[in-house]
Amino acid sequence: MNTKKILFVLGIMVAAMSFVSCDKNRSYAELLSDERQACNAFLCNFRLEEVPADSVFEVGADAPFYKLDPDGNVYMQVLRAGDFKNNKARTSQTIYFRYTRYNINDWYTKDKFWSPAGGNADDMSTATTSFQFNDFTRQGSAEWGLVIQMPLNYLGIDCEVNLIVKSQYGRTDEISYVVPFMYHLRYFPSKV
Repeated sequence: MNTKKILFVLGIMVAAMSFVSCDKNRSYAELLSDERQACNAFLCNFRLEEVPADSVFEVGADAPFYKLDPDGNVYMQVLRAGDFKNNKARTSQTIYFRYTRYNINDWYTKDKFWSPAGGNADDMSTATTSFQFNDFTRQGSAEWGLVIQMPLNYLGIDCEVNLIVKSQYGRTDEISYVVPFMYHLRYFPSKV
């Protein structure tokens, strides 16, 4: 991660920590603790593994969640690996994605009830979402942040994954809410 990205993420984190949530007057630290508990409760239903050195991932609904960052803020389950050898994302390439996201805090506090909390995967009339791979000078890439792009460092553009994302790695406009999400993502290359 280059210095600009690190400073940007640190700046966002400092700004987020300066807020106190309106949710029952809970402090930011308490909300982070709640987030950690909810994520741990969800992930305890799966095997957890490190990214394989040979980048050969188990695939499918029973595949483990792979830890993508050293602090355990992002985990990936590979549902379809795609063709990394022949269909690898290139820097600045426009990548489209369809997603459904699920609020892990809601799952944890509502007796494991799971309902979508947004996305564009099931409604083709909604706007497409995209980013330019590893190019954070563009609005689309900055809006979604580094985390949505992480699977493409290991998998082909035609992959499908579940991605656990803790709040500090989520969308920049949502960090202070301290809500972890599971994203179900499918990626597509641009036709240009």
